[in-house]
Parts: sequence; C-alpha cells; structure tokens
Amino acid sequence: LKTFRDKWGKWAAILAGFGIFFVCAAFQAGNTIGAGLAFAESFNSPPIPWIITITVLAASLLFFKSFYKILEKVMMVMVGLMMVSFIFTLVVAQPDFSQVLIGLIPTIPPQSVILIIALVASSFSIAGAFYQSYLVQERGWKREESADVKRESFTGIIVLGIISATILISSGAILHPQGVTVVAATDMGRALEPLYGNWATTIFMLGLFGASFSSLIGNATIGGTLFADALSLGRDLSSKPVRLLILSVIFVGAVVAITFGRLPLELIVFAQGITIFAVPFIGFGLLLIANNKSIMGDLVNKTPAKIAGVIGLIVLILLAGSNFYNLFLTGN
Repeated sequence: LKTFRDKWGKWAAILAGFGIFFVCAAFQAGNTIGAGLAFAESFNSPPIPWIITITVLAASLLFFKSFYKILEKVMMVMVGLMMVSFIFTLVVAQPDFSQVLIGLIPTIPPQSVILIIALVASSFSIAGAFYQSYLVQERGWKREESADVKRESFTGIIVLGIISATILISSGAILHPQGVTVVAATDMGRALEPLYGNWATTIFMLGLFGASFSSLIGNATIGGTLFADALSLGRDLSSKPVRLLILSVIFVGAVVAITFGRLPLELIVFAQGITIFAVPFIGFGLLLIANNKSIMGDLVNKTPAKIAGVIGLIVLILLAGSNFYNLFLTGN
C-alpha cells in the first residue's frame, strides 16, 4: 500500500485498503457460517449460539497468540484428515474418468452465474496476492530467494488444485448417482460414507470447522492489517488500531452470519460473489506495479506474465459486469 500511496496518492491507497477490507469482510460471513454449521448441524441445534461462541473465541485469540499457534496445528490436522479422507474415498469410489474428462469442458448450467463468480472470487484471490508482499517483508526474504519463493507458490497452487479436484470428483461419483442435492453441510459429508460409514459426517464436520476457523482468523488479519496500513495507522499486529480493525472484520462476519443465517449456503455464495466488484481496481494496481521496471527492477513481469495478468484482469472486469447485471438489472 505504500507503493500505491507513493505512486497514486493517499486516496488510491485508502481505496485499495478499503476494497481489501470489504472483500475480507464479505468472505468472513462464509467463514463464520461454515465454522458455526460444523457444530450446529452436528448437534442438530440452532447456528446462532455457535456463531457467537466462535466469534468470541476468534476475537480472544488476538490476545493469546501462543494459544492460536497450538489451535492452528490442531485445525491443520483436522483439515488434513478430511483431505486424505477424500483422496481415499476417490480410490474407493472408482469414478468413471471418461466422465471426469467430459466435466473438464467448460459449461454454464442454468442459474449458476453467481456460483461461478463466487468460485472465481474464492480461487482468484486478489486480497491474498496483495498480502503476499507483506509476508515477504515479514519473513525477510531476499532477492536471491525469489526462485525458491516462486517454486513454493506454484507447489502450493498445484497441491490445492489437486485437493479441490479430488473433493469434486469423489463427491460427484458418490452423491450424483444417488440423486443427492447438496443443500446442507451434512449432505456433503455423505461423500465420505464409503470410507467412514456412519462417521462420515463427523469427519467432514471436523474438517469443515478447521478450514473455516483458520480462514476466519487469517482473513480478518489480512483485512484489518491492510486497511489500517492504508489509513496510515500502522501494520503491527500488537497495535491497538490494527487489532480494532481486525476485530471489526470478525464482528462484521458474525453480524451478517446471524442476520442471514437461515440461508447459509446461499449467503456464502452471494457474499463471495459481491467481492468481485472490489477486486478489478486492486488487480489493476497490482498489475501496473508488477509491470513497472523502476519499481520491480529485474523482477518486473516478463511478456508471458504481462499477457496472463491482462487476461486475468479482463476476466475480473467481465465477471464484475456480469454480476452487476444479474444482481441489479435482472433481479436474479
């Protein structure tokens, strides 16, 4: 954001910071609902008490960092268990890979535009990319380590892609033949039944909580820290302004989740979909900086990266326009 401020003025930095804050706050509703549903559907109880409890726990972790590190490891184990479970389920399910290949052909099912936009907004994370510059500074990476950093990033992207594909394929192979329509988290848990039987939903809920709660903390940290920096309030996590803005992201997510908690899945899709309005401006700024040799030096984008960046930006703009049309002009 300092580069935004130096190059285009303080209002560009504030707008970018607020855009990231908005994106994180919108995603926070989905994270909060996901963590709450893991308990609410497991115990067949109302989600609001769980949402409040999880929000209080998340807020308290700002003041007990060592506790969060322990909890983070536990959550990683839970998420890892769910991921490994889906991989083994894929082996047990023995899907028809000819149908999997057919599924690689892009199609847009009826009434699914907002779902596609939400998926792109989740996967094409501009806020996450923006925050990488802060992580580089915090970790003290040097210029000569850039190749290792790129390799690490690509490895992470590939691994996440494989995991996502595994979940989609195994779920499709098991749920689709049964005619199961996923309208609740417990429906998704049924995809693990070939491996865990009656324990399938419990295992899935543990993974859902781990993924949602860890994202809840990380998402709030990104939104609060970057907005505070945009307002020239600092970026130190121990400072009061930064903590207050992080807390605000957490509480915004809780308020939205409680207000619209009766339609959790629809809300998650809608909340993630509307973030597409904020990201084109942020993406445009990142692209200009990455293409600027005076700023990036020999790490400036090469031609293939420039082309990919422009294509990505065009996709974001088109999706934002499509979402605006569907939400405000057609009423869908």
